[in-house]
Amino acid sequence: MLNVNSILLARDFSPVSNQAFRYTLDFAQRTGATLHVLYAQVLHEDPTQPGEELKPAGDINEIRRHLSLHADGKKVDRSVFDVEIKEAVVRDVAAAPAILNYASEHDIDMIGLGTHGRRGLRRFLLGSVAEEVVRRADRPVLTVRGEEDEARTEDFHPAKKILVPIDFSDPSREALRYGLALGALYDASVEVLHVIEQKLHPAFYVGGVTDIRDIDPNIEKKVKERLQKFIDETVQLGAPVPGGPDAEAASVPVRSSITPHVIVGTVDTEVPAFIDENDVDLVAMSTKGQTGLDRVLLGSVAEKIVRLSSCPVLTVKSTGKSLVEPNTRN
Repeated sequence: MLNVNSILLARDFSPVSNQAFRYTLDFAQRTGATLHVLYAQVLHEDPTQPGEELKPAGDINEIRRHLSLHADGKKVDRSVFDVEIKEAVVRDVAAAPAILNYASEHDIDMIGLGTHGRRGLRRFLLGSVAEEVVRRADRPVLTVRGEEDEARTEDFHPAKKILVPIDFSDPSREALRYGLALGALYDASVEVLHVIEQKLHPAFYVGGVTDIRDIDPNIEKKVKERLQKFIDETVQLGAPVPGGPDAEAASVPVRSSITPHVIVGTVDTEVPAFIDENDVDLVAMSTKGQTGLDRVLLGSVAEKIVRLSSCPVLTVKSTGKSLVEPNTRN
């Protein structure tokens, strides 16, 4: 079960920002959370310049209306109109500090934002800003990537397939707990992926070995068995008797389909490829793992996935605010 009481959407007026709004509004509707919509201005910009005044409330109800419609234009869900929305306009030295400070001051549970924003007077969600928020936030962050000519209302659809990249670390176990909870929230399947890194000692090349499977032909089978055990152990954390009388009340529901996958390659290449090839709708991933640098899927890997993923990515920390109950971490 996800315990989400408040969500912060960092928003400008770009199409990508609107798409992030649709995802966070849908998430708020499903969890019963209050949605805070934040419009940020950086201090070196002039908010009084003609044609660039802020219009916070202008299109919120229009987006709500589109979200309540099915693809055929028939109304199927008006519950998005019941979501409580609070709007705020802040000025700060930069966008990321504005977002992070607001989240801290208002005890926000989750932050949502697009990975592109408008270039011009109020460009505050452009590329590195989203990555900085992911890197520095002590709470889950949902990023939605897109281009200025994308993110149309009709492109939005609830998640039906969720991907969780795993490296067998405790932080990635936390990400899996989020993935399972999201699977229950959206009634979606959960794909659990481990990438076996192709890192060979140079001495192997002398003997003509270029693939780790040349050393151990059964490595994928062995790792998949380990991955299944990892999944089973994680499910047990939230559901002592999967499918039993306590399953409905379990902190990590087990109703969704869970499928393990093992691929040989590099994480930052294979994860985006898996997303595209398997029509993944949402990724849940850890920003800390077992490299010894206190940031496994962050920096060179996680930021690439956030930047390259064609679907939204929820990054979760191994420390800080946890939204999965009960919180079993130290």
